[in-house]
Amino acid sequence: MEQEFLELVRIVNEMQQKVISLERTNQVLVRSNRQLMEWIEENQRELGDYQRNAFFEINAASREREEYWYPDIASVEETVDQIVEKGKSLARFGDGEFSAIAGRIRHRFQNQEDDNLRERLLEVLQSKEEHLMIGLADNYGSLDCYNEQAKREIRRYLSPQVRREHLKLLDSDKRYYNAYITRPYVMYEDNKTDAPRKRFDALKKIWENRDCIFVEGCYTGLGVGNDLFAHAKSIGRILGPAENAFSNYGRLLEACIKQGKGRLFLLALGPAATVLAYDLARAGCQAVDVGHVDLEYEWFLKGEGRRTAVRGKYNNEAEQDQQLFPIQDEEYLSQIIADLS
Repeated sequence: MEQEFLELVRIVNEMQQKVISLERTNQVLVRSNRQLMEWIEENQRELGDYQRNAFFEINAASREREEYWYPDIASVEETVDQIVEKGKSLARFGDGEFSAIAGRIRHRFQNQEDDNLRERLLEVLQSKEEHLMIGLADNYGSLDCYNEQAKREIRRYLSPQVRREHLKLLDSDKRYYNAYITRPYVMYEDNKTDAPRKRFDALKKIWENRDCIFVEGCYTGLGVGNDLFAHAKSIGRILGPAENAFSNYGRLLEACIKQGKGRLFLLALGPAATVLAYDLARAGCQAVDVGHVDLEYEWFLKGEGRRTAVRGKYNNEAEQDQQLFPIQDEEYLSQIIADLS
């Protein structure tokens, strides 16, 4: 009797183990099916993005001007040349600036709606200052020079509605310049070749042997830990808030004006930098909105062909929360002229 009971217990245990195994297998199948459905949905979205944007990519060379038209955007090379040879300033407009104008929040560096910022950005975009170039992201036509990830991101963002919003604000007779001078690496199809190094070398001529004032967020750390600005003659830093810097705009502009003319202002301060480049140009200073250039250089040095976390440096495009601490580099600290963060 005892033997039969033990055999029964064994059979029950085996059945329980089989049930557990089947439950695990079922869970794996459910997860796999969910991942497969998500993959199918993502591919459908990508196909839809491509279908909506294909006309503009294919017909860019024709420069047709109907409801949709193509802004006249200079090359990266011409844009850099205008800064180096002609001493011009650059105010850049990307998705963050256009979203701020439209009353939407797209990036964490400006996560508060601000009517004054919206009005100032419109003023800059429509300005005709002789020494100020308006930079646009070269997204409106062919995307052949970009890698597949960049193409997906551009197509996802630049829907027909967003494209119409942009074109209503732009001038079909105006010459714009290339905002992507500050993104020489990650998005390009040739980012595994020597081409990004050449683009960075050309970019470095902007600040070579120049007395520079960096106007940046308190966690940006332009050039800290790398040699991007090694050939600048001198560097001073004016620090602003890491996010919503326009809330402190008046004090930032005042601190810049106190530095006087003859210095090169390099700005990395979100949409506030766009307005600051304009106001400094009107005051007779040369100012260039360099945006993400330092992060791009860090990614270039890593050589992985993609965006990665950079320890201790703020990235508004990072999806995950970042652990950031005050920068303790001695040279950096010695360069701070004003801390308005």
